[in-house]
Amino acid sequence: MQLRALGVSSVLTLTALEGSLHAEPSSVRWQSTGELSVYHDSDAITAVTPSVRAEVRDPLVGWSASGSYLVDVISAASVDIVSSASPHWQEVRHAGALGANYEHGEFALGANGSASYEPDYLSLVGGLVGSLELARKNAKLEMGLSYGHDTAGRTGTPFSVYSLGLDRYTLGAGLELVLDRATTFSPAFDAIFESGRQEKPYRYLPLFDAAVAPNVAAGASGEEVNALRLPGRVAEHTPDSRFRWVLAGRLAHRFQRSTLVLDDRLYRDSWGLTASTSNLRWVLELGNRFSIWPHARFHVQSGVSFWRHAYVGEITSGTTDVPVNRTGDREQSPLWTATLGPGLRWDFGDADPRDYSLVLEGDAAYTRYRDALYIDHRWSWLAVIQLARRFQ
Repeated sequence: MQLRALGVSSVLTLTALEGSLHAEPSSVRWQSTGELSVYHDSDAITAVTPSVRAEVRDPLVGWSASGSYLVDVISAASVDIVSSASPHWQEVRHAGALGANYEHGEFALGANGSASYEPDYLSLVGGLVGSLELARKNAKLEMGLSYGHDTAGRTGTPFSVYSLGLDRYTLGAGLELVLDRATTFSPAFDAIFESGRQEKPYRYLPLFDAAVAPNVAAGASGEEVNALRLPGRVAEHTPDSRFRWVLAGRLAHRFQRSTLVLDDRLYRDSWGLTASTSNLRWVLELGNRFSIWPHARFHVQSGVSFWRHAYVGEITSGTTDVPVNRTGDREQSPLWTATLGPGLRWDFGDADPRDYSLVLEGDAAYTRYRDALYIDHRWSWLAVIQLARRFQ
């Protein structure tokens, strides 16, 4: 239920191989999906992600199960890496997930689990979610909980020698309301508690003399920073606990030949970060085979309370006095992102046009960092090609 900003990517999706598990008539059905996503931005980060997903279900009995697997191949030469004297960085991540769900009358219960591994990071998550239909199916209540454990280390060093652990507990609740024959409203709330080490093992920050720090401009280049900073660098350190709260809502309305969907998400955490994300998509139908839509998204946030683009340090008697909490993650800084783009869907099935569909979508996103080192903006691009076969 938790809404997340997933970033920007270029995606090629192939959905096929749908049908019955048996040649004889059966209520058991399955579906498999293959996907290739490619992400690139103006900060010299590229990620290529092939993935596969399979689902089997029996709509008459009410059970379903699914599984997925992906590989992330990430290549980066961002300003952060260059400023740390590393010209290039590559990494491969493997991730898999399993899920199962059972419906009985007005009640449904599901379980899911996932694992993600890369040379210096391991993440394990498991959860349960239940739902109950109310008011003659005019309302649906959903509640879920999950637990996750992350282990961060250093490439080439066993976790038994060096590792940072993080536990994450999530409790969520949502309600889908049918307001009338054409309108639904879905509020949701998530509470997340994180406990453990959240700093990045590779992230080191420059320090500045108290008299120099006010003169370090936001967006200053690596050369400018190196000319002004104190000798050496200091490792990142953040609080060992974090409470996050998310309040979200979706309003969908069906007009005669179009559908308008509005999403809004409000976020607050114990580190002092406040954020708002609004999303709009208006699907306009052109006949019974073509649909087009504009898509717009706007995200704005404050920085965490201890954010500084230039941290002050003091060297005395061979020791360095630094702020207890400090981070170089610009995603914790004040920023805003605007996204805009069009989309097109072509349904070309024979018996039912929606049995086969082709989707083309493109988005451009601009992020403005209002108080960060090395960079003050970023452009991102999204292109989507999706081919799908719907099972009936």
